[in-house]
Amino acid sequence: MMPDILHGSRALSARRQAVLDYVTAHGCVLIQDLLVQFTMTRAAMTRDLHALATQGLIRKVGESVTTLSNAVAASSIMLRARQAVQEKLGITAIAAGLIEEGDTIALDDSTTSRFLSERLTAIGQLTVVTNSLGISTKIGRSRDISLIALGGRYNPTFDAFLGVLCERSVTSLRINTLFMSTSAIHGLSAYHQDEDLIKAKSALMNMADRRVLMVDSRKFGISALNHLANLTDFDAVITDSGLSGEIADRMMGAGVKLHIADIPSAEIPMAMMA
Repeated sequence: MMPDILHGSRALSARRQAVLDYVTAHGCVLIQDLLVQFTMTRAAMTRDLHALATQGLIRKVGESVTTLSNAVAASSIMLRARQAVQEKLGITAIAAGLIEEGDTIALDDSTTSRFLSERLTAIGQLTVVTNSLGISTKIGRSRDISLIALGGRYNPTFDAFLGVLCERSVTSLRINTLFMSTSAIHGLSAYHQDEDLIKAKSALMNMADRRVLMVDSRKFGISALNHLANLTDFDAVITDSGLSGEIADRMMGAGVKLHIADIPSAEIPMAMMA
């Protein structure tokens, strides 16, 4: 039976989720490698690993950390989809307002993009490019959406297709607007823990006329090893009202085009919880 990890009181922090994703993707890692990957102190890493082990997501043996089951990969995407739900609803409401009927848009593998995909049928006819299997499965059934699914090597942790085939497929396309997310914002830069995901996201960024970063406020002030992009590389950064005023002022002072969504109080649509 899958561990009961999907309730709010046991929800993972964005940093712990990033650690879990990294361990799940690699199967077995050394604690020292995690310290380098996430630029954390040993005390902070020890607390995070203890919390993950308590929830039944990892096993720590000496200086090694392993996942307990292949089922964790499946549960990881489900857990992320249930984190910061209200924030993602507000963020994607703003993002949907940037889309016009007839556009060719790209959605990355993020759960925030999954929330945005739920809003597309109300817009009209669109062409959607994505490397996400979950998004492809849902919107592929819509008669108003022309789906272009990017191929590649399937990664169950992120429910996405990655690798050279995915990256090369993007180069033959022209995208009006890319909507994407990432796992960490530190200073004025976006970071992610997985190099293959960074390559796929970067390939999409290179072929998009407009780039929109959707990132909830939990992800600010944490970091991962791999630099993805500067926030000024995006035409818009959409977050929620949980962001501190100090960080918002710093971003806007640096020229970041920031949009802040009020956290909605509406009930979560059942389709998004499926």
